[in-house]
Amino acid sequence: MTVAPFPQFEGEVVENALLGGRVRLRQPARGYRAGMDAALLAAVVAAEPGQRVIEAGCGAGAVLMQIAARCPGASLTGLERDPAMAALARENAVLNGVEARIVEGDVAAGFRTLDVPPFDWAVSNPPFFDDPGALRAPAEGKLGAWMADDGLKAWTSFLLKAVREGGRIVVIHRADRLADLLALLGETAGSFAVRGVHPYADEPAKRVLVQAIKTGKAPLRLLPPLVLHDRSDAKHTAEAEAVLRGESGLEW
Repeated sequence: MTVAPFPQFEGEVVENALLGGRVRLRQPARGYRAGMDAALLAAVVAAEPGQRVIEAGCGAGAVLMQIAARCPGASLTGLERDPAMAALARENAVLNGVEARIVEGDVAAGFRTLDVPPFDWAVSNPPFFDDPGALRAPAEGKLGAWMADDGLKAWTSFLLKAVREGGRIVVIHRADRLADLLALLGETAGSFAVRGVHPYADEPAKRVLVQAIKTGKAPLRLLPPLVLHDRSDAKHTAEAEAVLRGESGLEW
């Protein structure tokens, strides 16, 4: 449904219910809106009470609000370069009764500019493209969410600096960028766990979830895939539906 704008966000917004209604999320009516990718990213995080989580590029706060619902007691921080989206993330935190610190800034400036200690978890859904020639220009409201101006390396470098030794990095991205993700995160992280996200069981993965541990040395683990749809009339497979409703997470 369409609702009146928040005082801090100049524009029409829509309100969506996530995790079976446990989370209310207001997002711009036009432009980029978080959906499946945000839900899957949040489902991977298993932060314990008191652990600190930072999301790079938090947008309107879809991932952070779902992490808050899944991981009570976690300390949440979001970094967002778009002031309007940062304001909307703050409003969503109030709407859901979540204590979250939303900081305006750019990952390209580096983690040190935040002047805070490293986190236990650093998560992100980076823009999927960093080559303007590889993508037909999206609508203006989606450009910032789709195009990584400083390349994927700027995002992985931020995440690697943002976590303590032994801390966890979680990223969702295009499946065809898996090799790049492993190479870039492998500069100072390891113990990779990789899960492909397939639209159907008989189709290639379109997304990939990657978890890495800073200074981790364990062998890479290729986990069972998550299949989103089957050929029945159901909207999602039972496993995907349970994740989207918050009834289960994505175990690692």
